[in-house]
Amino acid sequence: MTATTQAAVAAPRRRRRGPSGHTIAVYVACTLVSLVFVAPFAWMVLSSLKSTGEIYEFPPSILPQEWRWSNYSEAWNALPFDRFFLNSLIVSGVSTAGAVLTSSMAGYAFARLRFPGRDKIFLGYLATMMIPFPVLMVPLYIIMRSLSLVDSLASLILPAMFTAWGTFLMRQFIIGLPTELEEAARVDGAGFGRIYWQIVLPLITPVIATLGIFTFLWTWNEFLWPLIMINTMENKTLPVGLLAFQTLNPGRTPWHLIMAASTLSVLPLLLMFIVGQRYYVRGIAMTGVKG
Repeated sequence: MTATTQAAVAAPRRRRRGPSGHTIAVYVACTLVSLVFVAPFAWMVLSSLKSTGEIYEFPPSILPQEWRWSNYSEAWNALPFDRFFLNSLIVSGVSTAGAVLTSSMAGYAFARLRFPGRDKIFLGYLATMMIPFPVLMVPLYIIMRSLSLVDSLASLILPAMFTAWGTFLMRQFIIGLPTELEEAARVDGAGFGRIYWQIVLPLITPVIATLGIFTFLWTWNEFLWPLIMINTMENKTLPVGLLAFQTLNPGRTPWHLIMAASTLSVLPLLLMFIVGQRYYVRGIAMTGVKG
């Protein structure tokens, strides 16, 4: 048997070799880190199925002694939870659609259109990302009050529809797109509006999904701004509505109901991430190598 034949026979044996110690260590480390993030969520779900007495037991038990599925219906009916849920859907949905539209249009303009001071305007737009939101709260509140939008869902939607981060994300992605299709459409007489709607938008679907998921998550979980702007119970969103559960029993906070309501509020986010995960990962990966 020649040396070449021996090498060919030995090659499959080397390929069957198990994972190296470094690979196993990486998997173990990733598993431990994942458990750190999953543990609070698992504790919330298990606590939502406990009774009030079990919540306050010390030392606490991991599994409930009696699985109280009725906590979910009780949490749903204790307050206008359906109204909180609908308000959050309206605010997050409209804000996400508006942010995607305005950011994609602005990103396309900064990436493709040429006008005096374009780069300076873009840098100034990005500079607003360095201003902490607490600094902007008072001016924003004054603007909303002058527009008679205090205690309305519009006061939560309008600030979220315009985002410098989304514009930056769109611009970086569009810069890396080939210009041949746009040039061909321009030769055929298409204007910037038609090129944007029919050519650019279909090409930037991954980054649209990325921006949409981030914007939806941010607006869905936003607490401070709705707490400042919303006064009436019927206009509260879920994060502010969860705070109202503490007033149900002044003597003892109903943590089992709060945990059940919190679990219900997370379900749309999980569903959205599962549906858009493919586009989300693809958009992050492609945006990282653009322009």
